[in-house]
This record gives sequence, structure tokens and C-alpha cells, in this order.
Amino acid sequence: MSNSRLQKYHRSKSPFKRWFWRLFWGLIALIVLIAGILFYYGSSAPKISQRDLTSGGSSTIYDTNGKLITALGTESRTYVTIDQVPRQMQDAVISIEDRHFYQEQLGINPLRIAKAAVNNLRNRDDDGEVQGGSTLTQQLVKLSVFSTKKSDQTFKRKLQEAWLSMKVESQYSKDQILEYYLNKVYLANGTYGFQTAARYYYGKNLKQLTLPQMALLAGMPQAPSYYDPYKNPSVAKNRRDLVLKAMLSNHKISDTQAQEALATPIQSGLRTYHPNAGLGENKLVVDPYIKEVIQNVKKKGFDPYRDNLKITVNMDITAQKQLYTLVNDDSLAFPDQNLQTGVSVVNPNNGAVVAMIGGRKLGDVQLGLNRAVQTSRSNGSTMKPLMDYAPAIEYLHWATNHTVVDSPYRYPGTDVDLQNWDNNYLGTMTMREALAQSRNVPAIRTLSSVGFNRAKTFVGKLGIKVGSDAGLSAGIGSNISSLQLASAYAAFANGGIYYQPQYVDKIQTTDGVVHQYSPEGQRAMSASTAYLITDILKDVVKTTGMGSQAYISGLYQAGKTGTTNYSSEELARNPILAGQAKDSLFAGYTPNYSIGVWTGYDQPNLNGLSQTQQKLAGEIYQRLMSDLAVKTTNRDFTKPDDVVQVSGTDVLYVQGYQPSHLPSPKNNKARDNRTTDSSAATSRSYQNSTDGNQAPSEKPDSDQNSTKATPDQDKNKNNESKPAEDSKEQNSNTDNNKSSNQNNNSETNSNGQSSTPTPPTTDNDAANNNSTH
Repeated sequence: MSNSRLQKYHRSKSPFKRWFWRLFWGLIALIVLIAGILFYYGSSAPKISQRDLTSGGSSTIYDTNGKLITALGTESRTYVTIDQVPRQMQDAVISIEDRHFYQEQLGINPLRIAKAAVNNLRNRDDDGEVQGGSTLTQQLVKLSVFSTKKSDQTFKRKLQEAWLSMKVESQYSKDQILEYYLNKVYLANGTYGFQTAARYYYGKNLKQLTLPQMALLAGMPQAPSYYDPYKNPSVAKNRRDLVLKAMLSNHKISDTQAQEALATPIQSGLRTYHPNAGLGENKLVVDPYIKEVIQNVKKKGFDPYRDNLKITVNMDITAQKQLYTLVNDDSLAFPDQNLQTGVSVVNPNNGAVVAMIGGRKLGDVQLGLNRAVQTSRSNGSTMKPLMDYAPAIEYLHWATNHTVVDSPYRYPGTDVDLQNWDNNYLGTMTMREALAQSRNVPAIRTLSSVGFNRAKTFVGKLGIKVGSDAGLSAGIGSNISSLQLASAYAAFANGGIYYQPQYVDKIQTTDGVVHQYSPEGQRAMSASTAYLITDILKDVVKTTGMGSQAYISGLYQAGKTGTTNYSSEELARNPILAGQAKDSLFAGYTPNYSIGVWTGYDQPNLNGLSQTQQKLAGEIYQRLMSDLAVKTTNRDFTKPDDVVQVSGTDVLYVQGYQPSHLPSPKNNKARDNRTTDSSAATSRSYQNSTDGNQAPSEKPDSDQNSTKATPDQDKNKNNESKPAEDSKEQNSNTDNNKSSNQNNNSETNSNGQSSTPTPPTTDNDAANNNSTH
């Protein structure tokens, strides 16, 4: 080849090579630039976790009988796993949304994005629809961490979406991604996820849907409200038919299946009634309970608003509705809408919180103040069995006829005199009489004999915290809630076993794992202590007892009243409050239920409770317990083997600790059938059970003179201790009572006037049937 021809050849090839290499390096630079931009924006993208992909819905809450009572969260969603979604439903979604879903490995489809961009410039695709370039993975990411508003879909956002989609694709399987998407997507009318939509539109589970029904749902995600079959049936049909054609084109259904489905009317199978629409009405009824459930679930490490949980609680929705109606329907003589209440119902046998009300006449306020758990008000004389007399039986082994003295008393080291409600003193009386008649002075004398520190420890085992500086006055009132009160009294009902109150029974997560919560009870006192207290408190709820307003004919029950009144300083500021109570309480129980009731005003310095209104707490208990009792067997409290009753008397004592003085049977009423009264004006009937509750027999004569049990006889008892605390603790109590703070309670006289010179919060318990205690 000549030089001229060679030069001519090289001249003809050089421009091509130059352009080739320019194009090649230009593409490399473009790829690097795009990768750099993607990395730059991607590195600033929000983090995405499995919780983000699976959350955003609502947790459903069921009562103890499996009834759906409410849902938490702004999105109504029932989570299903991929194996619960029929293959045909999966095919319908993939065919219309991302037919190459299982072939894509990056989480994005560059060719589809490019095609979508071209088609969108024309504004239409081959089927007359505006086409998007997002894969299912991209849609899942967008639904999980980004806003779905069109105005928010910026270039930066799209790059971040692509970046996160690639991360999701690398971390999760295709089936997982599809499962997350099927549960995440919105399908109109407040429903999220295909299972929720199947229930809403057709009243069926996904596996029960027909092909045309699946196709309708599969077509909705791109424009849920627009494709709503209720609002736009013709548009919804066109979209459904488009899905069916896509499935046919994708070889997921046969031509025969497609034609049959296309011929099906769009209204076929659509439900016209939605039974869960009334769940919103439950919210006010269950509000205080659910507020506590939310906090309880969070403490267990779950987010009830994001984790799509199935939560089973210990509430009995029937009892909850009865309680809500009782305090809101004006059947009780509440003087006005401002008089409030807090009520808690507990199962003594496991601590389950059966029902709870945090107030009345609350309007549409949700998750507001729950007065059932507030601890800013005193429980008055309902404290006496807990802190005074039960410890005396437990530690000092007192019998029910142990003598106490009701005589003038001054708190040690102070000039504060303690009075009874009637300004009178009854002299020497038995422990049974002092507790049943709610005498203040014997209660404080009893606490002093036990010792403040031991009594403080005792109530601590019942879930009640008493401050070290509270002093002896805590024995006639301390700041505790109605829930604490019900739970503490439940230990009396359950033979001395205390359970912390339990709201949640079990939690099921989206992966099907069930977390069961079965609390273990703790022994707070001996069974004999619980029984002796219960036997005394049975007297309170008789027709002649101080809690007669709580009497229920034929029902085995026990209870205690409590009221707090105003200090002399408070009465000086507002004399109109004279003769009124600040708070009124009632705690009562059967072997099956324990109920704590508080009533009072949120602003007690403006309004108080008259003697008639002080009965409301007991009346709430009476009405509620009457309803609850018919659901269970009416059985008496089980008498422990070591409890002895002196024949023909009401005296009970623990074997090995026979009292030095025994009454003569002729001077005491026999206590047969103490829980029944044929004169009661009630028509309630209960199924009685007396198994294991035969009348106790007197201990054999050979043991009558014993004053101390052998170790075997007293194995349930705590270690022996002296009847009185040592001088060190007595001095501590003296110092504590000098302050006379707001927790120091004293009784008031029958006219409601305080007889104590300076004690702040007081406790009044009238001695006739016309008063509340």
C-alpha cells in the first residue's frame, strides 16, 4: 500500500475512533457522576428498618373473651404473612404493579423508568393510563419513610428512594418485600393492607375472595379513593378489568377465567354494613383502661401505634360497659356533673384488671386524667385493715376479741389530740368492734403496738408505698389510688396472696409469636390473717353495718368504708364546707372480685360531699358487684385449717395463739349464716357453694392453754416479735407526727365538725346507717 493511500486510510479511521473513545469515556463519566450523585443524596437518606417496613398500622385490642374492643393507631390494618395471601392475589398485584418484580435484583428498573419517562411525556401509556416507573420495592420504601404527596416527590427524594430500595432489596427476600407491601398499602375508607380491605369490602378473609374481588382490590393502590367501588363503581370496574387483562397477559389466569371474571358485576359480594364501624363508640367506654394498656405495652418493649400487635387484655367488656353506664346514666344520685369517681375492679386470683373507670361525664376527652390510678387523695379508713389490724394479727397474733382501748389519745411528742368521728370514747372494746365501727383511736393505738416500720413494710408487700415520714397518722389514711386499694384488698380475698394489677394477658406480633404474661402472686400475709380480717369486714356490709349501703342479700362479701374531711384551716377559709367530706371511698370484695371506689371533686376546696353523697361510693360498689356476682359461683371465703372459732361466739384466733380471755357463749351471738339477711330488699339470687367452708370447731382442750405455736403449727407466720416496737422506733414515730402533714387523718363528729386542733386531712366515719364509711 502506497504512503498516500495509507495516510488516507488513517485519516478516515481517526475521527471514528476519536468519537468512540469520547463517547465511551463520556458514558463512564456519566455513570460515575450518576453514581456520585446517587451516593451523595443516598447517604443523606433517612434510615430504614424492618419496623418501618412493617409498621404504620394499628394494633387491635381484644377483651378477655376475645371480643374486639378497639384499635390503636391512625391506620386500620390487620397484618397477614405471605403464606396467608393466596397465590392468585399475589399474581394480581404483581401483574398490575410490577410484572418483573421477581426478576429485578436491584430494587429499581432503569429500563422501566426510562420507558415511563417517555410515555409520561406523551401523558399516556398503551392502555390509556399514566404510567409510573417505580418497582414494588420503591413503592414500599415510599410508603414506609417518605411522604406520598406529589409535591414532595422531588429529584432528591427520587434518588433517595432508589438508594433505599437497593438497600431493602439486598437485605430482604422477594417474598418478604411483597408481604410488607401487601400489608402497607392504603386501600381507601381508612383501610390499610389487603387483609383489612378484604374484611371491609367483602367481609371475608383474603383466601375466601373470588378472582374478580381480588382483581378489584389489586387495582386500587395507585388511586384508592378514585377506584373506590362505593363512590365510583364504573371507574372501579374499568380498573378491575385492566388488572384481569394484565393477569391474562402475564399468563397467570386462563382466557376462560378472565372472561368469567370480566362478566362479574362490580357490586358482586360488596358488603353494605360494616360491623366494626361502631368501635369508635367504645373509645370513651374503655378510654381509661386503654390509657394504662398503652403504657403497659410500651414498658414491655413494644410500640402499640406502630407494631401492628394483637393485644389481649384482661378487661371484660361487658363489665366495663356496665360500669361506664352506672356512673354516667344518672341512675345514681350524683348532685352534679362535676362530682367525679375512680373505680377499679380486680380479680383476686390472678391480679387481672377486669374493669376501670377514670371519671364520669367527660365528653369526648380521650386518654385524659384517669382518677382510678391517681394517688393524690387519701383513702381514709379503708387503710385501717391494711396498716393497723392485719399487721397486728400477722405479727402480734391478735385474736378478733383482742381488747383495745378507745380513750383520749395524743400523738406522741405533739399537742395534737386524735378524736373519733363522734367526739366520744367507748373505752375498752374488741378489735372486731373497733374495726367494724371504724374507731380512730384504737386503730392508731394498734398501729403503735405493731410499730410503724413493720406496718410500712407490711403494706409495701400489698403494693402501697408509705413514706418514712408519714408517721402514725398513715394508719387512718394514706394517698393511694382505687386500683391500689382494690389490689390490696384482693389479697384478703385470696388468702393473703397479692398480685400486681395486670392489664395485658398476651401480645401477638406480626410474625405470629405470642408473648404470654402470667404473673406470679406473692404471699403478703398468712392465710389466717387474711381470713380474720375478712371475717370482721363481713360485719361492715351487713344491714346493720356501717357500710349497709353496700349490702347484697345472700352474697358472701366483705368491705370497708372510708371518708376524709377538711382540716380546721380549710374550714376557716371556706366555712360552707363544714359537715362535708372531701373524699368518700369504699373497698369491698368476694372470692371472685375486688372493687375499689373513690368519689370526690377535682377541686375539693370548692365543693364537698354531704352525708347523703358520701354513700355514693358504697352504692357504686353495690350496684356493680351485684351485676358481677351473677356471673360467678357464690362461695364463701375458705377458712384456713389453723383458724379456730370459739364455739357459740364470733371469736376467731390462730391455732397456737389462743387468747387469754375467752367469752362465754351465752353472752355472744352465734355467727351462723352471717352473710345472709332475709329482710334485704333485693331479688338477686346466687348459686351458693359451701365446699370447704364448714363452721370451724373449737380447738381441743389439751391445746386451750397454749399461747405460742410450735414451728410446725406456725410455719405460715412471720418470726415472733414483741408486741410493741423498741424505743428507737417509737421516737421515730413521735418525730414523724409532729409535722401533722396532709396525710394525717382524724375523725369528725356527727355534725362534720373537726374536733382535732390542727390535723390537716381527716377521716370521718359515722356510726349510724344514714352515713357513709
